[in-house]
Amino acid sequence: MDPARRSQALSRARLYFVCDAGLDPVVLDGLLGQALVGGVDVIQLRDKKAPAGALRAAAGLFRDAAAESDALFILNDDPQLAGEVGADGVHVGQDDAGVSTARLAAGEGALVGLSTHAESELEAALAAQGPDRPDYISIGPVWPTPTKPGRPAAGLDYVKLAAARAGDSLPWFAIGSIDTGNVARVVEAGARRVVVVRAIRDADEPAQAAVDLRAAVAGSEVVAS
Repeated sequence: MDPARRSQALSRARLYFVCDAGLDPVVLDGLLGQALVGGVDVIQLRDKKAPAGALRAAAGLFRDAAAESDALFILNDDPQLAGEVGADGVHVGQDDAGVSTARLAAGEGALVGLSTHAESELEAALAAQGPDRPDYISIGPVWPTPTKPGRPAAGLDYVKLAAARAGDSLPWFAIGSIDTGNVARVVEAGARRVVVVRAIRDADEPAQAAVDLRAAVAGSEVVAS
């Protein structure tokens, strides 16, 4: 996807699914397909434990699935590999490579997302300029999550702060144990984009879970308009 289309896809994105490489390739391919059919706009490959070969193989599945659905494929934490496997971008944390460094390593036109967990990190992202400015940020974790062990919850107040401070100036996604049972609370706090993991990965019907999540977030736009 060319840089202009990437930016447009990010602008309209509402539902972002993060998944690991630990599933059988056939199962993983099916899961990604169901998630995308259900309305997922962005898929991220995040696996801190996968061997390099397994990560590359999974990246190919993610890339191809995203391309077939005109969605974005983001790789977590490895800008150089993101460029090598043809990802649309890379997502980094506060302790990873800086945004400008990640952008350079991932290649021209790559999107760079940044995790934020507190007001100071949000403000720094909003103040950043040029190549140091992330293309989007995540806000959370809203609730404690096993994908971030030891990370205290930022709570719904952080979502409310992001809604007040970031507005439409920088795309942001609420993240952290969001599912079909609590997504309405996150939307009520001001989120217009969400990231989920287990809510789709572990669902009996991943496509329906994506449909329900997307509907909850999309409904917020009707209310806000």
